[in-house]
Order: sequence, then C-alpha cells, then structure tokens
Amino acid sequence: MTLSRLALWIVTALILFFMVMPIVIVFVMSFSDSRFLSFPPKVLSLRWYEAYFGNRDWMDATWNSFLLATLTTLITVPIGTAAAYAANVSQSKLVRRMQIVLLTPVMVPVIILAAGLYMVYAQVGLVATKTGLVFAFAMMNLPYVFIAVLAGLRSFDMNQEDVARSLGVSRLTAFMKVTLPQIRPSVITGGLFAFIGALDETVVSIFIAGGENQTLPRRMFMSLRNEIDPTIAAISSVLISISFALVIISSLRGRKARTGHA
Repeated sequence: MTLSRLALWIVTALILFFMVMPIVIVFVMSFSDSRFLSFPPKVLSLRWYEAYFGNRDWMDATWNSFLLATLTTLITVPIGTAAAYAANVSQSKLVRRMQIVLLTPVMVPVIILAAGLYMVYAQVGLVATKTGLVFAFAMMNLPYVFIAVLAGLRSFDMNQEDVARSLGVSRLTAFMKVTLPQIRPSVITGGLFAFIGALDETVVSIFIAGGENQTLPRRMFMSLRNEIDPTIAAISSVLISISFALVIISSLRGRKARTGHA
C-alpha cells in the first residue's frame, strides 16, 4: 500500500469516526439510569424508553409524525416520478427550466421556507393543521424523489419502452410494465428519502405545527428548551434505528433487483 493510499484510508476513517461517534454516544446515553444526560452511564437501564413509550403525549406526537411522513411519501412519489420522467424524455427548454423551480426547496435555506410558509398559512388558516404540514413536507421532499428517480431513468435504456409502445401499448402502460419495474429501486430510494425527511423535519414543524398536530421533532425541541430530558436520547435512538433499518432494507432490495436483472 502506497503512502498516499494509506493517508486516504486514515482520513476516511477519521471522518467516519467523527460522523458515527455522536450517534454511538446518543445510543449509549439512552440506556442510562441517571436523571440527567451522562456519558458513560453508571447503570444501564430501559428507564427512558419506558418513559417514552409510556407517555401519551410522546406517543401522540410520534403517531402524528409517522402519519404525516406516510402521507407525504404517498404524495411525493407519484408526483416526483412523473416529473422525473417528463424531464428525462422531454426536449422542451421550458421543462428543463422547470427543474430549477422543482429543486428550489433544497437550494433555499429552510428557515426562509419556514417563515414564508408560516406567513402564507396564517392567511389561509393552515397553521397547525395536518393538511398544511403534509403540503409543506411534500414541497420540501419532492426534490429528493425527483433526483433519485431521474438518476434511475438516466441509467435506463428508453429504447425498451419505445419497443413496447411500437407493439401498440400506450405510454402509461409501457411505463408501468417496462420502465417502472427496472427503476423501482430508485423510486423506493426517493420514497425513503421523502419519508425520513418528513419524519425528521424540525424547523418547519416549529413554525407551523402545534396543538393536536404537534410533530415528534417539534415536541423534542420544545422539551429541550425547558429541560434536558434523557427521554430525548431514547427517542433519538429509536428514530435513528428506524432510519438505518429503512436504508438497509432499501439497499438490500436494490442489490437483489440488480442481481435479478443480471
């Protein structure tokens, strides 16, 4: 191994260490029995997991977050897939320029989006409503679905769909039976990004969520403002575990799909 390659491995390992260690510390602290966040814990306990799952307010916020994330995914996946397909097959300059508009939510600072959404929602009565939250989350996470699906389409041979259409089927039928099965991993990846993004969104939730429609990230933020409750570490561990599980499942499904096509 050359010196430059060794240096690259060391730098990569250090970067991964600094990225992973905060997650590991949160996991370990979540099993502490102490009333305050402490590392390493003196006694291992499930006390704060019991406090989380046994608290109705936390559970209501969790249910709201998962419901909103699911609805957001159901909206963004078909719209983002259709937009990616249009961008891939169209030669129109207008369609290509519309891509910039579609990607705006990931280019504009989230605090500006949140403030703008609040001012608009306050005028139309959508503050602290599920409808308003779903629309906001869908707008913010649609670009991730668009980018993921577009990447899958760019690696797909569109001639296969053209052949299917030459046999007399419609464009929609050709897409559903030929194109979609082969880009499914990209669609699933985009859906997972949208789900996780909506589940973890904090800034927008602080501005427009509240009352019965309070999300879990917002409740966690408000709890941290009042006191440093170790329950936050337990909740963070649960959310991280769910996110990792979804990513691993998506990766395994994608690998299985590629192996099947091979």
